[in-house]
Amino acid sequence: MKPNIHPDYNMVAFHDTAADSYFIIGSTIKTDRTIELEGKTYPYVPIDVSSDSHPFYTGKQKTVASDGRVAQFNRRFKNLSTTKKGE
Repeated sequence: MKPNIHPDYNMVAFHDTAADSYFIIGSTIKTDRTIELEGKTYPYVPIDVSSDSHPFYTGKQKTVASDGRVAQFNRRFKNLSTTKKGE
């Protein structure tokens, strides 16, 4: 590896503000804020969504029962007829 071209890689505390949980992960992100967790001081980065708060991972997502496009078309136009009444 070439010297002096790679960013500094440190352990960083990411705070999911929606679920109020912390993740300590290695990252190259730069921040001026710090936080003390488990007796150690880490760079601090607040985030809005993580696997602890996103509905896909928590299983709290809403499922919408929807028909396909053909079924929707047929339901909307089922009263229209292509044949004439006299035939």
